[in-house]
Amino acid sequence: MSQVSSVIVPYAAYLRVYEPLGAFPEPERGHWERYARRPDRPSYQDELRRSLADLLPTPPVAVPVHESGDAFVLDVDGVVCVCPWRTRLRGWQALGELGDELPGPVLDTVLPPVVRLQAAQDYERWLARNPDARPWILTATWHVPLNWFVLVSDEEREWDKGTAELPPVLRYRTPMVQARRRVARGLRALRDAIDEGPLIDGLVDVGRWLEEFHPRSLVELDYGGLVHTVPAGDLESDHSAADVAEGIEALRRGDGSAAGEAYARLVERWRSVRDRRSAN
Repeated sequence: MSQVSSVIVPYAAYLRVYEPLGAFPEPERGHWERYARRPDRPSYQDELRRSLADLLPTPPVAVPVHESGDAFVLDVDGVVCVCPWRTRLRGWQALGELGDELPGPVLDTVLPPVVRLQAAQDYERWLARNPDARPWILTATWHVPLNWFVLVSDEEREWDKGTAELPPVLRYRTPMVQARRRVARGLRALRDAIDEGPLIDGLVDVGRWLEEFHPRSLVELDYGGLVHTVPAGDLESDHSAADVAEGIEALRRGDGSAAGEAYARLVERWRSVRDRRSAN
């Protein structure tokens, strides 16, 4: 999850959960009901622009002073579902990850230590009052975590090559119950084949996150800003969810060779994307 870093480096992918209005208590439910009827709802690019503007003052504003009242909205079979931005919460959580995203001198220039310390203290006080808070959106810069692909199927892949005015779109959408089922099956196959590893740890984490939401929610994996750095031809031929599913099925069969081939394709594809991070 990296709101601030996704502003500095906008090549970010997103995992979102859209919950039905009935999952929200009042008065928040009423707010989202009214919000869903608005014709001028902002986009994720608007969220990025707002956060970038906060970095311009001296000292910069590391995290918004007030929580966002915006959300993404979908109509799922006649049921209005919303994905709150929770920009302030995600900004706080991102501060803990910036040390891995930026060199120390660059980080201190963008967000001085005193600004980061104040934001961290604010978050600690807020979290004491809101211990069960969680975001509806996870963010990853310069890649899509492989464990995210476990949640979706290649048949759910939506690819639109875009136009001169609109960028391409590559995303997956799946019902929450299906995503949870795939997490459980994937974990069984992985744990039977290997003792431990980052893929298992990441899948456990995302599975716990999914359990926080209404069972009739919708899960969306969106390549987001990555479409601006990956050539259209590579996007069109990107079937990472199929490769992940193939690898897990191979492990389930005990076919280590086939699993290794699927994993090698994934590593090579996403290494080429991450290499663009340091390209001129």
